[in-house]
Amino acid sequence: MNDSKEMPSPITISSPLHSLPGVGPARAALLARLDLQSLQDLLFYFPRDYQTVHRSITIGELRPDEMASIDGEVTEIELRGAGTGKSILGVLIRQENAFLRAIWFNQPYLAEKYQVGQRLQLTGKPRKRGLRWEMNHPQVVPLDDGYSAPDRATILLPVYRLTEGVQQNFLRPLIARIVCEYAEIVPETLPAEIIERHSLASIGQALRGIHVPQDDPDLARAKRRFVFQELLVMQLALAMKRHRQQLAHAAPKLPNDRRIDGRIRRLLPFPLTSGQEQVIQEICADLAQDVPMQRLLHGEVGSGKTIVAVYAMLLATVHGYQAAMMTPTEILARQHMLTLQRLLKKSRVRLQLLTGGMTAVERRNAADVIREGNVDLIVGTQAIVLGELEFAKLGLVVIDEQHKFGVQQRATLKQASLDPHYLVMTATPIPRTIAMTTYGDLDTSTLRGGPPGRQPVHTYWGTSEQRERWWQFVANKLREGRQAYVIAPMVDGNDDELATVEAVYESLVHGPLESFRVDIVHGRMSANEKELAMTAFREGKTQVLIATSVVEVGIDVPNAILMTIENAERFGLAQLHQLRGRVSRGPFSGYVCAFTGDVSDEGRQRLEAFVRTNDGFELAEIDLQLRGPGDLFGTRQHGMAPLRIADLREDDQTLQETRLAASDIIQADPELQQAGFERLRAMVLRRYGEKLALSQVG
Repeated sequence: MNDSKEMPSPITISSPLHSLPGVGPARAALLARLDLQSLQDLLFYFPRDYQTVHRSITIGELRPDEMASIDGEVTEIELRGAGTGKSILGVLIRQENAFLRAIWFNQPYLAEKYQVGQRLQLTGKPRKRGLRWEMNHPQVVPLDDGYSAPDRATILLPVYRLTEGVQQNFLRPLIARIVCEYAEIVPETLPAEIIERHSLASIGQALRGIHVPQDDPDLARAKRRFVFQELLVMQLALAMKRHRQQLAHAAPKLPNDRRIDGRIRRLLPFPLTSGQEQVIQEICADLAQDVPMQRLLHGEVGSGKTIVAVYAMLLATVHGYQAAMMTPTEILARQHMLTLQRLLKKSRVRLQLLTGGMTAVERRNAADVIREGNVDLIVGTQAIVLGELEFAKLGLVVIDEQHKFGVQQRATLKQASLDPHYLVMTATPIPRTIAMTTYGDLDTSTLRGGPPGRQPVHTYWGTSEQRERWWQFVANKLREGRQAYVIAPMVDGNDDELATVEAVYESLVHGPLESFRVDIVHGRMSANEKELAMTAFREGKTQVLIATSVVEVGIDVPNAILMTIENAERFGLAQLHQLRGRVSRGPFSGYVCAFTGDVSDEGRQRLEAFVRTNDGFELAEIDLQLRGPGDLFGTRQHGMAPLRIADLREDDQTLQETRLAASDIIQADPELQQAGFERLRAMVLRRYGEKLALSQVG
């Protein structure tokens, strides 16, 4: 008779949590509420924060106004009023036979955080009140069953994200034990050469350091390992995507020479700036190759990106290819069409507009001439990429204000034969870290400054007391022949706190601007209505245009030098700067006054920066610090997975380090096939595999 028992399966990172010693089904069920199913899930469930716990002393050892930490049990919680709208919260702490009262003024909500019987550590400067010690507004750390008094001056307690029924005093000691027992069985993702070259912690060291840090340097080293790995995986994905594009796609060669350059420059209205010359050189070098150009051109408002795009499109037409410019709005498409008609009126270049606002017959006729090759330059909205539009010989695509397009829209402009070159543009300067991630598979050109003679824009943050003076100033400028924009955040609505286009119109035409010609434009109007309003304003028939942010990009009226922004706190910093760009188009100084409602601390910093500087690149970096990378361009249309531990606001240096490392690796081993790269390649494809094939651009 064989009574031997079946040997238990060895523990691996894929082992279910209920199979781990000391966990079992009941604890595993609690962990499942946090979507933690396996050992790997638990090991990589990183803390969201850390609390510093100091070595405690006894209440008898306290000295007045000397920073100290004591721990004890809550025995009494008292919340009482202290005059109109004020309160005092007192929490009495007992340590054996001694007592200390923690006090908070005007923070009544804290009373819900504490319970009688709870153990706390308080850190602060004590003072003696009669026979009892007090601490005002101390730092508080709850002491749970997972806490043990530090044998060092301080310890770092991890703080995990929780859910109903799962508390820190359950999660903290469990994860600490599991990490200490099993961190070393986690396979190493990074090759030893990378770990050594970049002085990284091993995966086991990093897991222990991030869950059970010995001190701040230990935690910093662990974080660096995981930040480096996450950013390296992203940069490898972008580098692989770029390499595959170059292998899989062929584009027409569009070389430039002195004769072609002379023909193009004769059509331009003014000499190019040094910045434009540099960017055009970069673009022409790309267009001369037989792989598709993938270039991002970002620059300051009014820096002359449109002329650069015109140069590139004319270079395509010289070689017998079509060029298409795609814009996010019909207003911007029509503005570009007017610019091209003005620039090319003495040339034989054939132009075609294609927008959703055209009639079905107009769109069908436009599609026919495009397909038959009877047009050279096409300007339009997403109507260009919808449906079955065919190009006779598409050589270049220019995408203006590209962050307003989805990835799939940009991917649609492909054809059966050669692929076109791509130039994507934005007047929103992009922080360096965003350029290396969101647009990391594109070459980047930067255009700073504006054409010679452009006047400055003076920006003010107006108060309610200054409104009357401001409108008097606006009226005086209008009498001198200038024009003005007024921006409201909403078309209509019942929110008394927010200005609307309709309410602003009524208040101005029956108030400070009653003697002037005022009109409105907003996104709910039909394409024809918007075009009529913009044409009237452009031709000076309208003196004041009240609008939503629909005029944010592409509106070029040099005579409009005044802008009033109502509820400016409702606009992002980049959007405010874009709006300001509407009044810096000509030979006159511009004036912008931003009025606000209630402003948060972040809103105040945003408005102060807006008033302080006209430098869009500086504002972009400030915007990144205030809002974070996820919100910078609104919804995440670029398709990149969100970062889990890296922070683009803090990890700039590591990002640059990983970008260079990824470039070197892919140059030597484009598909990560060499020995030692197996796990790294698997991680790249698991996290970014689908997105590698999303589109050619973006």
